[in-house]
Amino acid sequence: MSGDGHIVEPNDLFRTRLPTHLRDRAFWEENFEIEPLVPGGVREFARVRTPGFEGWTVSRYRHFDGSPHTGDPERMLEDMDLDGIDAQLMHPNRSLFALYSDDHEFSMAHARVYNDYVLERYSPHFDRITPTAPIPLTDIGDAVVEIERVGAAGLRAILLPAYAPMPYWSSDLEPVWAAVRGIGGHVFFHCATGGVKVGDAESPALKAVRAMADELNLPMDAHLAAKRMRTQAVMNTINPQQIIVDLIAGGVPERYPELHFCLIEFNAHWLASLLGGMDKAWVTGIGQDADWWLGYWDESRAANDQPQMTRMFDVNEKWPYPLRPSEYVQRQFHVQFQDDPVAVACRHITGLSTLVWGSDYPHAEGTFRGSQRLIESLFAGVPEDERAAMLGGTLGDLLGFQAPVAVQ
Repeated sequence: MSGDGHIVEPNDLFRTRLPTHLRDRAFWEENFEIEPLVPGGVREFARVRTPGFEGWTVSRYRHFDGSPHTGDPERMLEDMDLDGIDAQLMHPNRSLFALYSDDHEFSMAHARVYNDYVLERYSPHFDRITPTAPIPLTDIGDAVVEIERVGAAGLRAILLPAYAPMPYWSSDLEPVWAAVRGIGGHVFFHCATGGVKVGDAESPALKAVRAMADELNLPMDAHLAAKRMRTQAVMNTINPQQIIVDLIAGGVPERYPELHFCLIEFNAHWLASLLGGMDKAWVTGIGQDADWWLGYWDESRAANDQPQMTRMFDVNEKWPYPLRPSEYVQRQFHVQFQDDPVAVACRHITGLSTLVWGSDYPHAEGTFRGSQRLIESLFAGVPEDERAAMLGGTLGDLLGFQAPVAVQ
């Protein structure tokens, strides 16, 4: 089972289904063809038209046979068969740009249209495809109503923004967690979602794309090499770690042990380090002086009245929850990876159930059209039961799929 696929929405989905007064600002895509930019190169491109992303242009996605992607679910199922994927958790595609903005009416209208569309178009295929239901958090009351609405219609995978309008430790989100529990659902976060300001001519993501294109057309040097590694190894790992830290610090998994939290398309090589660091924050190590003081000594006050002096390790005794941070992760968190040998190698540190694989269908940065070759290489030497857990057992159980039975 793949934990990361994308539903390629019809280009005009939102311009035809949004409330009339929002359609001129709606997310839409424009397909066009050109003479190839390089000999033998692609001809088919798509340009995004939506606030903050005007001008975002990419090669069109392709089906397994190389033809331009149609967004047709029957053809998606054919692609899954050809790529060796039995079932797939599927998220919005480029409409993610419009689903989590600072304009609540705009975002919620897009979310309702998208959720209605996947229920209408994909429900006949729920035996193999589980769509996530995007829920903006710019109004908590409306978020709860939409969670309950899609839950009543049969959706159980709730997609929240990676960059939320408030920290995930906030008590303001309590009704959201209760609503997800109420429908028997679980919570998902996809990378690069949220933080869009509709009044900005360019979103942070579009600025990054423009800068990347400029850099990729330059000769590689030490500065660009360092920047690329810093972006991939440091900056891109901050957001998923922050989500996990905030949820655990806010006591959300403690109060809602039934809920599971899945982080999609973040890879997982950073997870072992995060678990070690979170636990270490609450431990006074062997040999460390528990009576060590530090701070500012105020000469104007008495020696026994120094409010800015503190014992350095007292905070280690103030962890407010019964489980260690790593134990909450191992019990309720799952991080999706693609081609990540470090994550596989660290599975006994992070806990096997924390790791779920996904192909990122049909994106070029994923493994689509090469998933079986990747799996053969990535999981070489991994015991069959552990391989099965990462390749669908954990996520399939969470989403209620039955493992296929081999015919003898």
